[in-house]
Amino acid sequence: MAGYRGGYGGFGGGNQMQNLMKQAQKMQEEMLKAQQELEDMEIEGSAGGGLVKVTMSAKKVVTSVEINPDAVDLDDITMLEDLLVAALNDGYSKADKVYNEKMGAFGGLGL
Repeated sequence: MAGYRGGYGGFGGGNQMQNLMKQAQKMQEEMLKAQQELEDMEIEGSAGGGLVKVTMSAKKVVTSVEINPDAVDLDDITMLEDLLVAALNDGYSKADKVYNEKMGAFGGLGL
């Protein structure tokens, strides 16, 4: 075959293919590290000036809920429910921001 140079169909030979594989492996390792950091990170959401607080990972796994006794009014349970929803939404919003900052560099690969 005239003009055949070997290699991998446009990758320019074995060395370039090896470099691509090394880059892909490095990116995968960095992505796994970032995902672990997100699992280990604590995000706090709050509402009502801190009357209700939720703690979660940046992957939105809730690990604790703290309710100040001042938020508990047996005659107005709806307010407490609203505070809890607001605290969760605050935490989720913060978790989304951190997640996007960490994982945005990977362009959605493997997600």
